[in-house]
Amino acid sequence: MKKIFLLAAFLLFSPGLWAFSQAELIKTLQRPQNTQGIFMQQRFLASLSKPISVTGRFVLVKNKGLLWRMEKPFNADQRIRADGISQWNGTEWINAGQSSQNRQIALFLGLLEGNVSALENQFDLFLSGEPQNWTLVLKPSGLLMQQIFERIEIQGDDSVKRIELREKQGDVTLISFSEIKTDQPLDQFARAALE
Repeated sequence: MKKIFLLAAFLLFSPGLWAFSQAELIKTLQRPQNTQGIFMQQRFLASLSKPISVTGRFVLVKNKGLLWRMEKPFNADQRIRADGISQWNGTEWINAGQSSQNRQIALFLGLLEGNVSALENQFDLFLSGEPQNWTLVLKPSGLLMQQIFERIEIQGDDSVKRIELREKQGDVTLISFSEIKTDQPLDQFARAALE
């Protein structure tokens, strides 16, 4: 009887048997049609003693792209889509990216949208935790990403809450997301930019 109890306890509490899977993570992150909230981005450059900080609002629309509305230290609107990065000049979107950035753009959108298949082509993925507190570590496996990144760590629950990008030359970028709302109506500017 004691052996059966110990076996049952082992099966019930063994993290490997009840682990949060990548399929569950993908399903969770791809569920909302849109996600909106506040972001704070800090870039720690090896050559500077203080980080460069940017805050603002974001809108992510499934399969459409990301609207990055910076508010501090200055106002600027960027649109990130599969076809590149554009900057709003007050009347129209101006292409601000280079075609060589397309892989990094696809990577960033993939991180936020839970497009793990796009990530698996360039990274080895290691998922730990549970649905309401998970961490996904990406270690570069593709040659291009090995030249840029040391590792990427993503944390979240029902959505991505924090992204940490560690680059080969020692620079680190931290992006945190808060006040997240899903499937809410978009304002007119976001609709025009992303739909």
